[in-house]
Amino acid sequence: MNKELAEMKYVNANNIIPEELITELQKYIQGETLYIPKPRAMHKKWGTSSGARKKINERNSKIKQSFYDGYSISELAEKYFLSPETIKKIVYTKE
Repeated sequence: MNKELAEMKYVNANNIIPEELITELQKYIQGETLYIPKPRAMHKKWGTSSGARKKINERNSKIKQSFYDGYSISELAEKYFLSPETIKKIVYTKE
């Protein structure tokens, strides 16, 4: 099961939403569970919560530095267990 779905909490709308808004919502849905997503501006990018994005960025920086230090694409691919195409994307991307 998706971790985010498993962590969703049930909140009774009567406790948090004005009666007028509940009446309006009832025109569309009654007695069902309704998921209200966060605004897009509050969404986190992949890996920011777990730290995975930071680790990948650090790895990519090491790959770029190794490439500038003279390691070949194939050497880096073997060292980091990545395809040569992936190494090329990393070393040739401007960031």
